Amino acid sequence: MTDRSSLQAFAISALRFVAGAMFTFHGAQKLFGVLGFPKLGMWSQLWFGGVIELVCGILIAIGLFTRPAALLASGTMAVAYFQFNWKFNFENLQWLPIVNKGELAVLYCFVFFFFAVHGPGAHSLDQRRR
Repeated sequence: MTDRSSLQAFAISALRFVAGAMFTFHGAQKLFGVLGFPKLGMWSQLWFGGVIELVCGILIAIGLFTRPAALLASGTMAVAYFQFNWKFNFENLQWLPIVNKGELAVLYCFVFFFFAVHGPGAHSLDQRRR
């Protein structure tokens, strides 16, 4: 029987990998115009967001420089939520993520914040480097 701590280590690593990979897809959409999203012009704010999503997503997924990459990704998602979803509109409950369609930005923000604080977990390149 597998002990609880090894299952927890696997679950944390799996969450890190999947969240990082999904974040990478958002960056690929913006930078390369794939997966149903138009390619963005270079140097725009959304383009820079795509660069952060692609690079940090890959780093988080493989568990390399996880803490700084996750902190940058978390902050990026906080900015995305406030700027593109909530827009500081208090009317008609627009500050709620379920109303302003910002659930994904909020979840990414807090998942990446968790990895910035907790670290990458047992199955990561950061652990192998130590």
